[in-house]
Amino acid sequence: MTAVQAEEGGRPASTTAISVRDLVVRFDSDSSSVTALDAVSFDVPEAGLVTMLGPTGCGKSTLLRAIADLVAISGGGISVFGRTPEQARRARDFAFVFQDAALLPWRSVIDNVRLPLEVGRSGGGVEQHAEPEALIALVGLSGREGALPHELSGGMRQRVSIARALVCRPRVLLMDEPFGALDEITRDKLNEELLRIWKETGTTIMFVTHSVPEAAFLGQKCLVLSAHPGRVRAYVDVGFPEPRELAIRDTLEFVQTTAHLRRQLETIA
Repeated sequence: MTAVQAEEGGRPASTTAISVRDLVVRFDSDSSSVTALDAVSFDVPEAGLVTMLGPTGCGKSTLLRAIADLVAISGGGISVFGRTPEQARRARDFAFVFQDAALLPWRSVIDNVRLPLEVGRSGGGVEQHAEPEALIALVGLSGREGALPHELSGGMRQRVSIARALVCRPRVLLMDEPFGALDEITRDKLNEELLRIWKETGTTIMFVTHSVPEAAFLGQKCLVLSAHPGRVRAYVDVGFPEPRELAIRDTLEFVQTTAHLRRQLETIA
């Protein structure tokens, strides 16, 4: 696998949060069989932030769903803090943030954030959780607790979805193009906000994107997948110092890193 910039940025990690070994995901029907992922192996360190790039159809979303126990695996293995995906799901070790915020339109901001606490284990709620009010403040929406989704911008709705995902204090946050539908200015702001939230919570994050600059700006590492079937093309150490600000995108170092990532994508058959 390819790596650049051996010097690590960010916090040292003492534990592997996610370990994927020789993963195969195949979708079978009566008439055909499609291999979405083949021989995929990588590790994500605890409290790390790994971004994922690759062409459409390479299996990025499928990989997140396999980790989350939403897709059955056909071969190989996945562990989340030493547990199977099913065990991790039952323990609420992870939460998912999608491109669509998927808020309930009749519930206020705070009631949307509280929702996972109302559908906890066996209907009995969640024993260990963060305070919804504190999370709303964390994502920068203090004062909007009573607003309904239609009264919020797209960026605000995504902030609510992140707060909702964090309310059960997950150890891993899986994010599938959460900012892909937003305008560039809002997206840049939320990139900075996500880095702040990541540092404050210590949550391990896997973040799927089609944006090379976004992948380089956010990730400590960037996983590049090839397609048909999805395989690991490169696992790149990004290694920028922290704290990161948007101005880093104007530096030669950043341009060189994004150029390297683009070359990895261009060589994908």
